[in-house]
Formats: sequence, C-alpha cells, structure tokens
Amino acid sequence: MTIDLDLAGLSRRSALKGWFAAGSALIGNSILSPVSYASDRTLPATPACGEDIGPTRAMTEGPFYSENPPEKRNFRTDTGGTPVTLLGYVLNAACTPIANAIVDLWHADSDGRYDNQGFNMRGYQRTDGQGRYYFDTIRPAEYAGRTPHYHVKITPPNGRTLTTQLYFPDEPLNELDHLFDSALLMNMHPASDGEIGRFDFVLA
Repeated sequence: MTIDLDLAGLSRRSALKGWFAAGSALIGNSILSPVSYASDRTLPATPACGEDIGPTRAMTEGPFYSENPPEKRNFRTDTGGTPVTLLGYVLNAACTPIANAIVDLWHADSDGRYDNQGFNMRGYQRTDGQGRYYFDTIRPAEYAGRTPHYHVKITPPNGRTLTTQLYFPDEPLNELDHLFDSALLMNMHPASDGEIGRFDFVLA
C-alpha cells in the first residue's frame, strides 16, 4: 500500500528522513519517490532513465567557479534566503546508481551575488551507496542576464566530469536567458519551511 504525502505539510528535514528511510511504501508517487531504475538491475539506456532522452545535458561552467571547494552539504549557514533542499540520484547510462560520485554545487546568493573570495554557497559531497545526494541550500536570485540557477559538476569514480546547470520552473526570466535549457528544469515542490528540489543526473 502506498501513501501519497502532502509535502507542503512536512518540513524539509522530515521529508528528507522519509526519502532516506522509508522508501516507496510510504512516500508513494511524490517528488521523493525512489526512481524505478535506481536498483541493482542493469537496464538498457532508454528514456526510462528520465523524461529527457539520453544523458543529462552539459552546460557552460561560467566565470565564477572556485577550485578545491570544501566538502559540505549545508549552505544554509552561509546566508539567508528561501530554504531549498536539493536532492536526487546520480546514475550511469544503464540507469544504475553511481556510488561515491562527487557532486560539486555552487550558486549565487539571494541577492544574485557570488562569493569569489571564500566558499559561501560552494561545496561538494559524495553520493551514498544508492547513488543519492542532497544539499541544504537556498533559492538563488537572478542577476544581469541570468535567470536563477544552480551550477553543478558531477564526477563519477574514474570517470569524466559532467558540468551543467539546473533551473527553476515557472521563472519569468527563463525564456530571456540565452543559456536556459528546459531539459535541466528541476522538479520543485513546496514544504512547510521552504522548498524541495529534485534532479536525477544521468551520466554518459
């Protein structure tokens, strides 16, 4: 029996605990549902890996990347802003999870500014044994010529790095941003204390 949760009534922390601990028997068909292809089975590389056919699309790194970011998942202590828990899977082309992949995230703050002197709004983590990652961060603001977005680098063990960007649905500036790609839209859902964003990366 599955139970569809009303995530708007849950905190981000409670929803995250459910995602890690409960599985589909409790969280039904919500944004947190485990993907059917994230299993020990080897499946063909088909659209079953997600709505976007094929690997996650690459995107420019941009001018604000800083080398050697710290290992951290909590950006909420860096600045204020609307809380967002960003989570998902890292998968290979056969639709199986990639453990110990490095997920490197950086983005602007709630005023549209990047910290180019330190590592606020910057950090990386490694996926767990089921290929899962999550960050506690904020919704970044737009800045000149750019709609709100996250920058991400995904590096699997002994593999090639994917550099890309993630976008928010229903942002008025999306269509005005020359880099915007609808294939890189996150699945966003309100929580009682902010938002939950979901994006699963499929590596070539």
